Formats: sequence, structure tokens, C-alpha cells
Amino acid sequence: MAMTREQAWDLLSKYNKEPFHLRHAITVEHVMGWFAEHLGYGEERELWSLVGLLHDLDFEMWPEEHCRKSQELMRQAGVDKIVIRATASHGWDHCVDLKPELPMEQVLFAVDELTGLIGAAALMRPSKSVADMELKSLKKKFKDKKFAAGCSRDVIARGAELLGWELDRLLGDTLEAMRAEEQAIEQAVAEAGAKDVICDFTHDFSSFFGEKLGPLIKKYKILGGPLDKALQAVIG
Repeated sequence: MAMTREQAWDLLSKYNKEPFHLRHAITVEHVMGWFAEHLGYGEERELWSLVGLLHDLDFEMWPEEHCRKSQELMRQAGVDKIVIRATASHGWDHCVDLKPELPMEQVLFAVDELTGLIGAAALMRPSKSVADMELKSLKKKFKDKKFAAGCSRDVIARGAELLGWELDRLLGDTLEAMRAEEQAIEQAVAEAGAKDVICDFTHDFSSFFGEKLGPLIKKYKILGGPLDKALQAVIG
């Protein structure tokens, strides 16, 4: 069926409650919409955005069945087969055997991990924003394998290969997308009640940035110090 954004959000929020996951879904939603316009698929922007919003539908509750359980949930909800396949294909070669074939699928595969890396880099900036982030700064973070280690550089590089792009193009375009969509993302996050990601979800950031982060966040919470220091100690 042709699903509205409201229906997609209701489905997402049925299985996802953590602000960390909701923020990621919203971020990828907007980045996918930007790429649809940027690559000449403007008439499909709503579809690309929907795929971005729902791509991790099953991850919070069924991480061990990621990209498999989501197909079942979407079929039960009557979601279009195009959306089901596109969302599942971002787990190619590590969750499912569905190679991204369509441009929409390839872009999702390429930007999913990368949006997390860019978001992590933004948290370390005084502005907490991508607005003043330069490509050379992002490239430096990309090369530093200890920074945001949960973001697979191999997947990002493979995504660029799927698209037939140089890595610099993927990094630059995704950074541009996040700049262009930043205000819309923050507005959607605030409306969804997913604003306070860092403070509330130690577990998610621990798995994302590395095992040392959880104890550090707890330490700084107890001491009343800024959480930025805990983050900086691990990924700065």
C-alpha cells in the first residue's frame, strides 16, 4: 500500500522507543530525501524518505534478526514490497543476502553508517553542528578507526563502490545533505520527543562508540560533570 509518513512513523514508534534510534531514523529519512532530489529522483522523494525512516524498524527489539524481522513486520503492516526490499537490502552481506540494486537501495546502504559517523563528529564540535564542519575534518575522522568505531568504514567504502563514486564524493555529498537538512532534522526530532539522546541512552552510545563509554558516562553523571567530557575521553 502507499504508506503516509504518519503511518510510517506510527509503525516505527510501535517497535522503537529509544531516542537514539528515533533520531537516527529521522536523520536517515531526511538525508535520503535530499539525495532523491540531488540525484534527479525528486518525484520519488517521499518514497526515498520513507525507506530511510523505516530502515532500522526491527533493530531495537530484534537486533539479532536485523533486516529479516523487519520484512515480516512490514508485510504484516501491508507495506509496499519496494520499501520492504529497499530497507532490508541495507543489511546486505552481514544480515541478509539482498544486494542493493536500485539507486535508492545503494544510497541507503552507503549513507546509513556514514550519517552516524558525521553525527558523532558533530557532537565533538563546539557548535554541536554540521553547519561549520568541513570535508577535510570529516575525512580525518573517517581515517581514525578509533573514532566512532561502531561506524563501519568498510561498509561506507563499499557503498561508494556500489554507487560508482569516489569516497570523497560520498563523504562530501552526505555532509552537504546533513547540513541542508539539519534544521528540519532537529525540528522533527524535537516534535518526536527524541531530543535528549546522549543523556538518556548510555547503552546505545556504548555499543556505538565503544565499551569504555558507558562507565565514563555513568562517572560523569555521578560527578555532575558535562557529558561532553565523557564523550571526548573516548572519541575526541
